Amino acid sequence: MSRVGRLFGLTNRVIGHTNTWATNQRLSVQVPVWARMSVRHSSGKPPVDPPEGDGQEPWIPEYIEKFEEPLNEKRARLVYQSRKRGMLENGLLLGSFAKQHLDTMDAEKLALYDRLINLPSNDWEIYYWATETKPTPEEFDNVVMDMLKQHAKNENRESRITLPDL
Repeated sequence: MSRVGRLFGLTNRVIGHTNTWATNQRLSVQVPVWARMSVRHSSGKPPVDPPEGDGQEPWIPEYIEKFEEPLNEKRARLVYQSRKRGMLENGLLLGSFAKQHLDTMDAEKLALYDRLINLPSNDWEIYYWATETKPTPEEFDNVVMDMLKQHAKNENRESRITLPDL
């Protein structure tokens, strides 16, 4: 029996189907989406439980700065995080920005960029700040944000309809 089946105490008899959960045949019971997702952790520590709330907003883990991370690893992580935003507009904007600027950034600028793309909980905020639709909050108004704003203007009219090659 699968992990999901054990989690809910379901057996083949309860499901009313003779096959196990491991097969890809249709089941006669609906399993919630969250129960089908695989949980993976990048560290050996268990995840921190989300705070109790009204249930309206999804819980986002607290951002932890990685001060001891080697610069080449930080650049690689930031390139990946810039490309995989979950929002196409920011993936294109931040992905092309990372490709163009991360290799020349020093440790201080990398830390500022890391905070910029990982602290705000809403990617639309980053997009609006970069395109100057909304004013940038003081904590993010720095040299890296100025570079991103300049990049967003696309004065050279570069084609940015696909993510740049890694």
